[in-house]
Amino acid sequence: MAIQLRASSSSSSFSSAFSTRSHTHDVFLSFRGEDTRYGFTGHLHRYLILNGINTFIDDELRRGEEISEALLRAIEGSKLSLIVFSENYAFSKWCLDELVHILECRRSKNQMVQPIFYKVDPSDVRNQRGTFGEALAGHECRFKDEMDKVKRWRAALSEAANLSGWHFLGGQESKFINKIVKEVSAQVTEVEEPTYLDMPKCQVGLDSQVEHILEMLDVGGSDVRMVGIWGIGGIGKTTIAKAIYNTITHKFDGSCFLANVREYSEQYGGLVNLQNTLLSTIVGQKELKINNVHEGITLLRKTLRYKRILLVLDDVNKSDQLHTLAGALDWFGCGSRIIITTRDKRPLTVHEVNLIHKARELDHHEGCELFRSIAFKNKRILDDNEKHLVSTVVEYAQGLPLALVILGSHLYARPVHKWQAMLDGFKRNLPEGIQGILKASYDGLEKIVKEVFLDIACFFKGWKTNDVIQILEGCDRNNPRHSIDVLEEKALINVSEFGFIRMHDLLEEMGKDIARQESTEPGERSRLWHHKDVQEVLTENTGTSNIEGIMIKMPTTDEIRL
Repeated sequence: MAIQLRASSSSSSFSSAFSTRSHTHDVFLSFRGEDTRYGFTGHLHRYLILNGINTFIDDELRRGEEISEALLRAIEGSKLSLIVFSENYAFSKWCLDELVHILECRRSKNQMVQPIFYKVDPSDVRNQRGTFGEALAGHECRFKDEMDKVKRWRAALSEAANLSGWHFLGGQESKFINKIVKEVSAQVTEVEEPTYLDMPKCQVGLDSQVEHILEMLDVGGSDVRMVGIWGIGGIGKTTIAKAIYNTITHKFDGSCFLANVREYSEQYGGLVNLQNTLLSTIVGQKELKINNVHEGITLLRKTLRYKRILLVLDDVNKSDQLHTLAGALDWFGCGSRIIITTRDKRPLTVHEVNLIHKARELDHHEGCELFRSIAFKNKRILDDNEKHLVSTVVEYAQGLPLALVILGSHLYARPVHKWQAMLDGFKRNLPEGIQGILKASYDGLEKIVKEVFLDIACFFKGWKTNDVIQILEGCDRNNPRHSIDVLEEKALINVSEFGFIRMHDLLEEMGKDIARQESTEPGERSRLWHHKDVQEVLTENTGTSNIEGIMIKMPTTDEIRL
């Protein structure tokens, strides 16, 4: 009897997408040779090869204490790893080391992993009972000085046992093998791999949130669903959405990730441009051109209704953006999924999006792991004083990933004994809100660097670096290139490979709020960017010598009369 297993609520489908890099193999087989090499696994390998699936199998007996480099490369170069759990699998330290590396590739490279429970109970693997319990107990005696290694083995067994896979209880092995080969073939022989989105190296705290949203999405159902990801800025909504996109994008007829909807929709013709991007990405026909939002609504509804698509609308802040880009469920074909990230729950409510995931802060352990990966690059073991300082920073950041990354970048490669003065300052003025958390990085800047930060936040986000430098030099800013380098070093901005300055929207808002707080009167502030403030200053002649810069970003429907 053969049973196909689906992931439990604690399992992870996070690895169902795989990297777009070149692969050396379609499938890597992990198994205990003494149990199944000349039986089940041998037959499975043969049928995979006969069906044109490039499969790696280790034909050599294991020797030495560590897995060979060739075997590690084979795991890393495979699209999918099949783990054959048999009665004596866990007695082999090589199998367990292999399993740990497979799961690491699943997390870091989005590789697919599926278990096959061959005449063993998945719960025995998950909870280390039966022969799996005996094996791990023996390892604990043998490796009593390396208990961390045994803990990793136990965790890997539990994680793998929770993945979707197959369970063979008995019966005709040939039918069971044919079923596996058919399903594996569908996964690894896709004609064209989708383009996956770049993810941060440290993805701590993602898995549980991704799993919760995947349950909401219920990919595979025939209905159309919209799911919202809601939370404060900087909490990782976009990262979560990217992780989900990478996980399920290959399951749809077409996929589109529309980033920074709020920012782009505020530009002239922004919503029309977003509609054109959506249409061309899904349909792939550049000649289709939308001229206005009303035409776009009709054309999108007409074009998308027969396609099963995945659409992510990132950073939505107004209901008209949803009305324009994903007006209703009947716009999309059966099985489509729409994911919306937003700081404001109201647009979701107005649009009748009832499935909403509230993004959570990192817990203390996760926060420490993220901060250490940035501030120390995980290169060494910390002493007690360093652990205390890390804990203090994490408590200050209140679980906000963006704040941890910024503070970690600021403190990286600096002598630890100099941290305490900064941390003491944090404790004296521990803010309640996010603005205060982010403002800690701003307060540590030199005055001239602060000025350039405010210039970018108020005026130059998204501009080319050389253009900004030229303008600021013309305004007598002292060495703006150096200031930009400092800001990038402190993770307050990012300069893309094409030379454009990027700044997180929370940091942008913080900078604008600092400028607004200079005075209740717009004419006494150093920077003006909002058209109403500019209108007030120019029409009422309230400008002062405090004003250093004015930039008007006019909404398309307003007109200022002087």
